Amino acid sequence: MGGGWWRTRLGPAIPLAPGARVDRFEIFFDLVFVFSFFIIVRATAHDISGHTLLHSLLVLAVLWWIWVVHTVVATRVRLGEGFVPVVMVIGMAALFAFVLAVPQTIETHSAGIAGPITVAVSYLVIRVVHLWMYWHVVRTMPVESRHLLRLTPELVISTALLLAAALIPSQATNPETGALIRDLLWASVVVLQYATGLIAGNRGAGVVSAEHWTERYDLILMIALGESVLSVGVGSSTSLDGQPPTWPAIVASSIGIVLAAALWWLHFDVIGPAARMTLHATLGRPRVALARDAYAYLFLPMIAGLILVSLGAEKMVTWLAQPHRPLDEALPGPGVPVLFGGVICYLIGDILFQLRALRTLTWLRIGTVVLLALLVPVAVRVPALAALVLVTVVCLGLVALEVVTMADSRRVLRTAVFAERTTHEARETEWRARWHDEPPKPEGGAPVS
Repeated sequence: MGGGWWRTRLGPAIPLAPGARVDRFEIFFDLVFVFSFFIIVRATAHDISGHTLLHSLLVLAVLWWIWVVHTVVATRVRLGEGFVPVVMVIGMAALFAFVLAVPQTIETHSAGIAGPITVAVSYLVIRVVHLWMYWHVVRTMPVESRHLLRLTPELVISTALLLAAALIPSQATNPETGALIRDLLWASVVVLQYATGLIAGNRGAGVVSAEHWTERYDLILMIALGESVLSVGVGSSTSLDGQPPTWPAIVASSIGIVLAAALWWLHFDVIGPAARMTLHATLGRPRVALARDAYAYLFLPMIAGLILVSLGAEKMVTWLAQPHRPLDEALPGPGVPVLFGGVICYLIGDILFQLRALRTLTWLRIGTVVLLALLVPVAVRVPALAALVLVTVVCLGLVALEVVTMADSRRVLRTAVFAERTTHEARETEWRARWHDEPPKPEGGAPVS
């Protein structure tokens, strides 16, 4: 597929095969998204206001669309083979520049335009890299080439809107008016991106490997969960100034880790594996629609919820980690509503994901969302540590109730998952037996079937 120099020196691009898994270069590329989540949380934590939160979420939505396009490219070509890693590193550098400029573009009253312009130019570069890579793979396929042409106008218009968002607000005499114009332009970018995905349809697209697709999205959700863990650590160390950690900081950090673990369980214990099997069982255009709706679109509120959880947890743990802080004081500011709102947003995203992927609803989860919303006025008035305990206990209660009420379904699912995994491992072992003189034997000593 590549030219002479690419093919002879680095090797050609290699199409993805059914059953392919995520390769190590893709995980390396994800390090930039680790950094992006970290920067968004750090930039927003300095001034948690309505404007800052809104623009941070808009930036996150644009970054998420970059991620979605990246995964679409990865459904066609192995990103770690041939000349492809060289091209993708260019996109990776552009994405890194985008993230570095995020703090200035998030600031409500930013005086400079260098950051916002860097965001627009970097966005154009990374999108062009993805566009060219996809075209290189499908250029001999008429149907997919036409599908690609339907997506191209979005790139041009999105870049123009981002440039306008960098230049026009700086000309406004009123900073509040400039911030409003900026947010409206960014919101237009988000609407355009996600509408394009729906209008373009699923003709000409395809998910070759359901395993690869689901694994990519599971990994990015793990990265967002990792940001919540990281924020707990940042919050516990911010106020110590080299002093040994206080016991309230240790207790609050431990509870924060338990909360993150509960959020992990709520998706990855049953819902995630069941959705993965559903995508495997779905073929053709319905598979593309399911992959787009459940993963590309409905993972976004889950990611946004985890970013909000990270913000709230960091504020709360920072407050509790301060030496000589009275434990009976409530957390001032928006930290508690942001924490509870983040958990609510995460659960709503997972409920919608479950509804789209599995066609089922868990009423316990809907009840938990309502309960958390009702508890916010209480949580803002109780001591900070009690508020953290309250949201964690609610999530742990949901986990425990689902383990009991879904015991039979969970047992069937776990059995199927384990059977699939052991069969796959046995086939890998059997294939690798050609590297040895003797055929492989399982632990029990019987030949592998």
